[in-house]
Amino acid sequence: MSDIQLFRLAGGAAVELPGRAAAVEKQLQALIEGQMSAFLGVRFLASEYATGKTHKGRIDSLGLDENGCPVIVEYKRHSNENVINQGLFYLDWLLDHQAEFRWLVMERLGKDVADAIDWSGTRLLCIAADFTRYDQHAVQQIPRNIELLRYKLFADDLLLLELVNAVSVTDVTATKPDTEAAATAKSVSKDKSFDEQYAGALPETRAVYDILAAYVLALGDDVTERRLKLYTAFRRLKNFVSVVMYPNKMLVMLKVDPDTVALEDGFSRDVRLIGHWGTGDLELTVRTLADFDKAKPLIDRSYHEG
Repeated sequence: MSDIQLFRLAGGAAVELPGRAAAVEKQLQALIEGQMSAFLGVRFLASEYATGKTHKGRIDSLGLDENGCPVIVEYKRHSNENVINQGLFYLDWLLDHQAEFRWLVMERLGKDVADAIDWSGTRLLCIAADFTRYDQHAVQQIPRNIELLRYKLFADDLLLLELVNAVSVTDVTATKPDTEAAATAKSVSKDKSFDEQYAGALPETRAVYDILAAYVLALGDDVTERRLKLYTAFRRLKNFVSVVMYPNKMLVMLKVDPDTVALEDGFSRDVRLIGHWGTGDLELTVRTLADFDKAKPLIDRSYHEG
């Protein structure tokens, strides 16, 4: 069970707010779907998506995250419901029906977004009032991107989302190498992957990245690193740092309002109106450890604010 307690401070007294689960699963689902971008950094695509006559299932929620990766969200009210196995069944279905998902994205978000789908980061989010220790152990044994999120409702207008466990794999399509969409995506990409950019960077640049990555991961137990095709993303429930590698520098994208920062030519700039890889409105150019030291306070801000 979650050990988080929430108190209202008023008139010099501390009053604990009792937490509760949603009365019905559909209530939780409607709440998350209505604000999916704010809660999870995911663009909502469909609810109760039918998987056809053969599979005879319905995916609770389908979306596309801020990194262009497909996302399945499954909900459960009780800890004894086997939502993880059900979600894995849908995850495999989705990887086998990429053309159908791409068509859905094209209808809802446009062809450019559909063409940029990154299947390697396809993931499953399971949201529940609680998870058993068996659930948490099970996901560690499965080579899929799976995140367990515990929720709790407080009063009439407060929602807590807590990342309980997360598993990240480099490429979920590696276990399905013959899928047409995956083969096509790899053949048409002209840009070097993040791993290729990292391998080709100067030793001193790689050293600065390693120090930056260690620092960001140490900010909290809820931080995970996800290496994508063109950049690496550090996230809690949503990205808060994205890094693009070049031979002699890194571009670090942060979820910090550029209007609140004294921009410095050659180090920081506002990229709200500039096309860029990664997510975030503030871009930092980091070449040396001195640059990284200047970036630390802004990285901390992005962790807490983003």
